[in-house]
This record gives sequence, C-alpha cells and structure tokens, in this order.
Amino acid sequence: MLSFLDRSHTIAKPGYSRWMVPPAALCVHLCIGQAYAFSVFNLPMTRLLGHAQSGPGDWKLTELGWIFSLAIFFLGVSSAVFGRWVEEGGPRRAMFTAALCWAGGFFVSAIGVYVHNLWLIYLGYGVLGGIALGIGYISPVSTLIKWFPDRPGMATGMAIMGFGGGAFIASPLSVWLMSKFSSATHVGVAETFIVLGIVYFFFMIVGSIIVRVPAPGWKPAGYVAPTQSVGLITRNDVFVYDALKTPQFWLIWWVLCLNVTAGIGVLGQASAMSQEMFPGHITPVAAAGFVGLMSLFNMGGRFFWATTSDYIGRRNTYFVFMVLGFLLYCTVPHTGAIGSVAGFVVCFLIIISMYGGGFSTVPAYLRDMYGTRYVGAIHGLLLTAWSAAGIFGPVIVNYLREYNITHGVPKAQAYNNTMYIMAGLLVIGFICNFLVKAVDARWHMAADDTRGKEPVGA
Repeated sequence: MLSFLDRSHTIAKPGYSRWMVPPAALCVHLCIGQAYAFSVFNLPMTRLLGHAQSGPGDWKLTELGWIFSLAIFFLGVSSAVFGRWVEEGGPRRAMFTAALCWAGGFFVSAIGVYVHNLWLIYLGYGVLGGIALGIGYISPVSTLIKWFPDRPGMATGMAIMGFGGGAFIASPLSVWLMSKFSSATHVGVAETFIVLGIVYFFFMIVGSIIVRVPAPGWKPAGYVAPTQSVGLITRNDVFVYDALKTPQFWLIWWVLCLNVTAGIGVLGQASAMSQEMFPGHITPVAAAGFVGLMSLFNMGGRFFWATTSDYIGRRNTYFVFMVLGFLLYCTVPHTGAIGSVAGFVVCFLIIISMYGGGFSTVPAYLRDMYGTRYVGAIHGLLLTAWSAAGIFGPVIVNYLREYNITHGVPKAQAYNNTMYIMAGLLVIGFICNFLVKAVDARWHMAADDTRGKEPVGA
C-alpha cells in the first residue's frame, strides 16, 4: 500500500491539468499555516487549572512562548535535514509524512494538556509539529516550479500564500471550538487540539492524493525553454550540497534572514506596538483588527511579489524590498511623532507584504541560480535563515523596547531606535543582494552526473 506514495506512482497521465497542483499545495500550506495562530491558545493554557483565571501550578506565558519558538526552530532544522529526502521521494510521500507529524503533534499536545505536562506539548507541537512544518512547507516547491517553468514565481506564490493565510482560518476556528468545548471547570483546549488534528490530517491527505509530478520531457503548451543561461537564470543544475559551497547560497541566506528579521519582530509585537505608540487612539479592539489586516497583507504579498518577480526578476524584487523597506522603517518613528495612525498602518502593511513576499520569491530565486533538479532540497537548507530570524527579530524588538523603557524613554518612543536598526539591517541585505552573481560553471552538474540521480518522472 505504501508504494502508492512512491514518486513513480505520482507521474501525471496525459490530460492532467497542472492547475491542480497549486490547490494540492494549498491543502498542506493552509493547514500548517495554523502556526501563525497558535497564540490564541496561550492565554487559555495559562488557566487550565484555575479555569476562570490562572491558579497555582498553571503555566506562565513565558513558558508557553517556547512552544512556537520550538516549532519554528524545528521547521528550519527539518527542512534542512529532510530537504534531499523530500526532493528525491516526491511530493506525495512528503505531504503524507507531514500530515502524520502535524496530526500527531496535535494529538500528543492534547495528551500534554490533559495530564498537564508542558514537556509533552513541547514534544508534540514543538518537535513533531515543527518537523511537519519543515517537510510540509518545502514539499510542493520543486514540483510547482517544474509544472510552471514559465511562471515559477507565481506558482510558488500561490502555494506559499497559504501559509501566510492559514491563520485566518485557524484563529476563529480554534476560538469557536474552545467555546464549544469549554465549561465552568474546563477551557476546552485538549478537545480542540484533537479536532484540529483530525481536520488538518484529512485535508493534507487530500492534497497528497491530488498532487502529481510531470512526466519526463513534459512542458507547457507553447513554452520554449531557453537554450542557454541568461543573466542569473541558469539552464544548468547544481548538486544540493555543492550549493552550500557557493557564495551565492550564503548571500541569499543573509538576504532572506535580514528581510525576515526585520518583519517577524514587528509582526509578533504589532498589537502592543500600535497601542503604545498611539495611546488613546488605538484601542485593543482596533489593534486586533490591525493584526488581522497585517495577516491579510502577509498572505497577499506572497502572491503579489512572487508574481511580480516573474516580470522584474528575483534580484530586482529583493532590491525593492530593501530600498522600500529602509524608507518605510525610517518613516515609522515620524508617523508616531506626528500622531498619524494612517501613516503608521500603511507603512507596516507594506512592510509585512514584503515580509511575506520574501518567503514566496526565494524558491524561484534559488531556481534561477541552481536549476530545478535540487531546488526543493536547497530551499530546505536555506530555510535555516528563518529559524535564525525567528530568534533575532523578536529579541531585537523586545529587548530594545525593555531597555529603552528602563532608561526612561516614553513607551510611545520606545520603538524608534528599533525601527532604525531594522532599516540598517536592510542596508546590509541590499549589499548582500547586490553581490549575488551567476553561479560559477565549475559547480554545474554534468549530464552523466549520477549523484542523487532522480527517479523516472522527475
């Protein structure tokens, strides 16, 4: 039965529409995108014992915060470790594995909630869930690029936007489920975890069944592949581990890391930042609406910027991120000084759209540099930049804010230095992106190179 998961069993038959692949990818990405909504469980889990309020023995928010951090850490680690396995085994096996880990993470976490053991939740959502995030995130990348050689940015953008938009479904669904399972002596978190695990498993399995890889030699009708490399777009492939030896990999690693660092720090503190910079003008309800709007732009930016990169090029798209981001971060303190809520909101909506766009554009960037053969595995290795940024960003924002307030800076101005530091990071990112050149021909794989030979149907 497990042979059904083999790559050879996923080769598309004549008549299969390549437009079925993005929905298959979305089935996975919309599910694992729940990670962005995990914070809705934090407060309820601080009163599992006290119910109405935190009681003796209940967990603190600082302890619960490690759940998400662990998940993001293992996202980067698993995408790097299993990247080649995903690439060579095909998308169906990877999506199926991600579904098992994702559902299993929720089930183990439900047991942890039931017996009140935080380490089980660390293991469940943090480790198992994090592995599912990494494998599931990269599972459709190279397949989409091979189905859409004419529009690789648009193709990956369609799928990866699902990760940014998954919170739109997960947040209200999770709150609704907890309200249905809660009572005067019960907060309903464990049952909600179980239901989510079942629902997500079903949809991810549907995606794994739908997905196909193109038959050998397939190409879109009317598409003529370039006969030689043009600029940064190569016609050659680079072996996955040889990519690590090229300066281009590490330059793009820093480009992604710095772009994500600048965005993820403010994304996690958007609600508090907006209220503290505009006291009396932005209420908690309005701040929650602002966070929701940012999620929408995070999702939309993934599709918009990735599609744009098909026309202006991946390197130029990142130049836009760095230059425009620099100007916007420098503008944010001014919006606070003049009390312009609208200016503040517009700045961050554009910033967050570019944060999401950075994720969706980088797979096509790697395809341009290293070819299609191992782009999924190389993408997995590059996602360690996300793990690093997940630490750098929040630390910069949170600790600088705390330092400023401790030294007498008003809360409304406590983020000013942070914004200028973020702008400075983007200057470094601009330089790294500027230094990216075409990969030296000595790293190109020869036609008879048998290292990691892809199975038939790749």
